Formats: sequence, structure tokens, C-alpha cells
Amino acid sequence: MNWILTFLLNALAVVLADRLLDGVYIVGILPAFLAGAALGIINTFVRPVLVLLTMPFTMLTLGLFIFIINALTFYLASLLVPGFHVYGFGGAFWGALVTGIVGWLLNLIFRQR
Repeated sequence: MNWILTFLLNALAVVLADRLLDGVYIVGILPAFLAGAALGIINTFVRPVLVLLTMPFTMLTLGLFIFIINALTFYLASLLVPGFHVYGFGGAFWGALVTGIVGWLLNLIFRQR
């Protein structure tokens, strides 16, 4: 049940990023759900490997390189999901930032029950 809630919260966060940003576009509700699922899978399996491989850069930049990793994972999700488009690094960066903040807030709200 926990993964279903995470999947739905990711989808809602992606939809909000679409509404707030110019560089993120979702064509329909199905791509939003698929993008939420893709982000969940990528954040579970790919992101930890990227974080481990780029640990020296992350330490050198005092953790700021994590934002680039988040942008790359967000962009990767857009490459995998038809109907979910991210334009440029700026769209990926801000999309990942908005999705991360919204996802964190939604987790605070819905996980307390």
C-alpha cells in the first residue's frame, strides 16, 4: 500500500510541476501517472547508483551536485514516458526541484495518518 501512495503522490507532484513551470509538459492524465511511476522506479534504483558514483563531486560542491542528479533523473523519466516532456536543463532542474518540494510536502501531509 505504501508504494501506491508514493506513486500517486509522485504523479500529483509532476502534475503540479506541469502547471507551475514552462519547461515541463504533460499530455493527459495517463502520462502523469506513468511519470510518477517512472520517477519512483528511477529514484529507487538509478538515483542511489548515481549518488554513489558522483560522491566526490557532491562532497566537493558541498552537496549541491545532488540538484544536478535530481535534474538528470527527472529528465530520464521524461525520456522514458511518452507524453511527458521536459525542455532543457532548466526545465529538468526546476521540475525536479518543484516535484521534490511538492512531494515532500504531500508526504508530510499524507504519511501522518
